[in-house]
Amino acid sequence: MVPAEVPDAEAEPDGLEDRLRRFVTIWSRAIFPATATSLTRPEFEQHLLPLARSLRDALHDRIFDATPAHGVGAALVGAHCTDPDALARSLGVVDAYLVLYCGEAADPAGELAADELRARCARLQATFAAGFAQALRERTLAEQEAIARSALAARGAAEDALHATEARFRAVFEGAAIGIGIADLDGRVLEVNDTLTRMFGGLEHHVRSRNVSEWVHPDDAPQVWGMYKELIRGERDNFRTEKPFFRNDGTVLWTNLTVSLLRDVDGVPQYQLALLEDTTERRLLTLRLRYEATHDALTGLPNRTLFFERLEKALAPARETPKDAAKDGTRDEANSGTKEAGSTSAPRPAARFGLCYLDLDGFKAINDSLGHSAGDRMLVEVADRLQSCATAPGEMVARLGGDEFVALTTGPDTQREVGELAARILGALATPISLDGREFTVRGSIGIVEGKAGESTAAEVLRSADITMYRAKSAGGNRFEHADAEADARAITRHGLTTSLPTALERGEFFIEYQPLVHLADGTVHGAEALVRWSHPTHGVLGPDRFIPLAEHTGLIVPLGRWVLEQSVLQARAWQEELAAGTFAGPVRINVNLSPAQLHHPGLVSDTVEVLERIGLPPGSLCLEVTESALIGADEDLLKPLRQLAEMGVDIALDDFGTGYSNLANLRRLPVSVLKLDRSFTQGMQQHPADPVDLKIVEGIVSLAHGLELGVTVEGVETGAQAEHLRRLGCDTAQGWYYARPGPPEMLHTLSMADAV
Repeated sequence: MVPAEVPDAEAEPDGLEDRLRRFVTIWSRAIFPATATSLTRPEFEQHLLPLARSLRDALHDRIFDATPAHGVGAALVGAHCTDPDALARSLGVVDAYLVLYCGEAADPAGELAADELRARCARLQATFAAGFAQALRERTLAEQEAIARSALAARGAAEDALHATEARFRAVFEGAAIGIGIADLDGRVLEVNDTLTRMFGGLEHHVRSRNVSEWVHPDDAPQVWGMYKELIRGERDNFRTEKPFFRNDGTVLWTNLTVSLLRDVDGVPQYQLALLEDTTERRLLTLRLRYEATHDALTGLPNRTLFFERLEKALAPARETPKDAAKDGTRDEANSGTKEAGSTSAPRPAARFGLCYLDLDGFKAINDSLGHSAGDRMLVEVADRLQSCATAPGEMVARLGGDEFVALTTGPDTQREVGELAARILGALATPISLDGREFTVRGSIGIVEGKAGESTAAEVLRSADITMYRAKSAGGNRFEHADAEADARAITRHGLTTSLPTALERGEFFIEYQPLVHLADGTVHGAEALVRWSHPTHGVLGPDRFIPLAEHTGLIVPLGRWVLEQSVLQARAWQEELAAGTFAGPVRINVNLSPAQLHHPGLVSDTVEVLERIGLPPGSLCLEVTESALIGADEDLLKPLRQLAEMGVDIALDDFGTGYSNLANLRRLPVSVLKLDRSFTQGMQQHPADPVDLKIVEGIVSLAHGLELGVTVEGVETGAQAEHLRRLGCDTAQGWYYARPGPPEMLHTLSMADAV
């Protein structure tokens, strides 16, 4: 119950301690009328101040712990706030004003979201109520059990003392806030108070006429009736437990039960005294809070928290009972069909699991086009369809967040079942979903992981499923893929390389090797192509195929490409200086590769000009290589930077020519001066006689290129026969292992001097 008084927002104090005192003032006004205390209200406020401070501190603890609220609830009982209305009013004040007045103190840096503060506040309320109830129960039990013992032990005393004692006992017995019942050692109920009668439905004869042994419930703890038999035999004086009972209407009453043995003056057992506290509402509140904490608010599916609990159970090769497996609301897959109900010690047979990790394809387009409300409705529909796919024992579906879902299956035959589950999911998604009068076909990509329990952790399984899901998505989506250890390892390696790329450039882990380009007519060195390498501290030397795609994906290709350009131009300038000094016979030209991402970078021209001018290399000594596929369908905006560089004198080479299926007529509009013929066209020329088809194709390309005044360079020359064929066909330059593998710049000294001799 929230107090009727609403604080004036304009009069709210700014100081944190003042806000706390304002909260205490509201609290004391709410519960002081229901408090049986000799304190004045100001004195009572001073008593509440440390309790409020304890709640505030618990609210903003870095590692949240609701335990202090338990002590606050107990402290209220200690201050004689035992009226149930005092608890209700206190919980109302905490719910309405704790976050309002103490939220700023709880989170001055704004690190906690409002939802997190409200969730913590709810936990504090539940613990507060539990502490209040426990303290009240213990106080009442202590008082009333002592009175009950005294009343039964005093029956042999004088009539007047007996009358007085019975009167006191009857007052306590009838007015107690908890249920009290007395039974003989055979279990026949002799006396019950009104509270106990109301707890069981209001009909006294339905309680008094029963035997204690009739109150068996399926959810009784296994040791309850064993302790009861020990008490009847006199082997123990009391026991406490949480026990459910069936009411007359079939509903369940949950209680904290304390049963004590009453003995006569000689110590012989005579009666049993039962004290019952109704905890049904508190249990329902706990279950509701547990449900909200473990289920997705939008779809009602289990959330990430509950899924990980369930997955960890499935992965643990432990012994588990059917009841334990079902406590979280999922099906008892571990023992389904293998053990009789009630078994408590059999290990799970054939402990295996199967996991489907689903991500919807193109879901962002739904949110962007129709709005998040329509996207939420689609997610709800998808969740319903997924849940209809996982109805067998051992199957569950959860939402991890966004448009990501997981389906889990366990049992002895998950190798077959998980594939069938994935197929059912894709089939269920195939039916179009109607939103705002339009139909949308939902597609999804699924990564499947299946295996034995105990071999992997939950985090490892989910990571593998995530990697596999993205592999299915990259293959076109609307499909499922099974996890592959080697593919996972490659993906993890790619991720590691991606994360270490930025610092690798700063640490100087990249270096450049140079491969010579040779004139086919006379075998002299014409130039060299700069090829970047990564000296990785763990994986060794990596070629560009291992990290250039990652650099393009992360955007690091632009600074990396600029570094390669600068280092290559510096080397070309050094060669020119050595050539002028007579210590080097060539080359003086350098070829540098450009990635598609660099072509779109607005600073391509300015960066290139700045590097050339600062280092002092003529533009004609630089050739930029662009792959044919990067220029297929290129518009004038993309070609403009290349035209500007070509007009400056920089050569542009069309790399991998013949692999992009471009229209040869487009060569006229491209600002290129060199065609680099892909090695696939010359494989048939490695021996004599050469493949006549390859000869005709290359002859035609060379004729076309020369007709357009373009030079022709051939890649991948590996034999002397291949070089001879290409020379006869009129190709201009070549590179390949026949001449030299990529190496340090010093290697070209030896090659060029040999040519000079």
